[in-house]
Amino acid sequence: MKDIQIGYHASHEQFRPSQLTEFVQLAQAAGFTTALSSDHFYPWSEAQGESGFAWSWLGAAMQATNLSFGIVNAPGQRYHPAIIAQAVATLCEMFPRRFWIATGSGQFLNEHINGEKWPSKMERNQRLKESVDIMRALWAGETVTNNGLINVYDAKLYTLPGYMPDVIGAAITEQTAEWVGGWADGMITTSRPPAELARMVEAFHRGGGEGKPVYLKVQLSYDVTLERALSGAHQQWRNNVFPSSLLADIRSPAGFDSTGLMVRPEDMLQAVRVSDSLDQHTEWLSQDIAAGVTHLYLHNVNLEQRLFIEKFGKNVIPHLV
Repeated sequence: MKDIQIGYHASHEQFRPSQLTEFVQLAQAAGFTTALSSDHFYPWSEAQGESGFAWSWLGAAMQATNLSFGIVNAPGQRYHPAIIAQAVATLCEMFPRRFWIATGSGQFLNEHINGEKWPSKMERNQRLKESVDIMRALWAGETVTNNGLINVYDAKLYTLPGYMPDVIGAAITEQTAEWVGGWADGMITTSRPPAELARMVEAFHRGGGEGKPVYLKVQLSYDVTLERALSGAHQQWRNNVFPSSLLADIRSPAGFDSTGLMVRPEDMLQAVRVSDSLDQHTEWLSQDIAAGVTHLYLHNVNLEQRLFIEKFGKNVIPHLV
């Protein structure tokens, strides 16, 4: 048996938290073993139309299932890392070894709400690493004071996880992948062609990530016909096909909608794996595993979640694990 984990992505931007709880229960029953949660203040478009608070939902979702859960979070601006450290510690105490956090530098869309300056990418990365160091010190039971990009005064956690939670580094570029290899417990990135994915994994290993897990969030669209899969992807996900260097600095869902106006349905094929063939999806995911991925998190970007969960549970997951 391969040591591959197949996860369900819970998209708070597209569904109400109550619906997502039902979906993760269905995913567990179908054979998914883990889940990934987004953590945004805004959706990426008015058409998505939701934006639940992921940290409230996580406790309920973990109580309702036996899945392990992760979240992609940007500590340092919208969230103070000491508060995130406390949230992680609480979930890890309640559900030992079932929770991990991925940390990234964030998007202006979510982080601008506190009115603070939006730093350069270099400064955001520095702030991210400082935040992770603070969180790890707090999880170790230390009293933390820090004066830098993040200010902390005399902080100490009293409810501790009992072990050091995994911090997975989020990376979109090879440069960032190499950087997170030196300090993260693993890497999470997004789906891309096999050769590009292999270069991301190589960069992560080169920076110090050899032997560490590689997590992949896969953007896909499956439906009963190719036409439905493509139109569903275009309706929900067309604003997300652009490079992260562009998307990171857009301020509002309306700005994302303006950016996506010129995206045609056929343009989705470059950014989302669109197919009505379960065999094709299985082949794509097998290529990810061959490139060095250990954890696959499947995000069916259209609204047909129950169909996706049922069909992938029966016809895709058994061929991958």
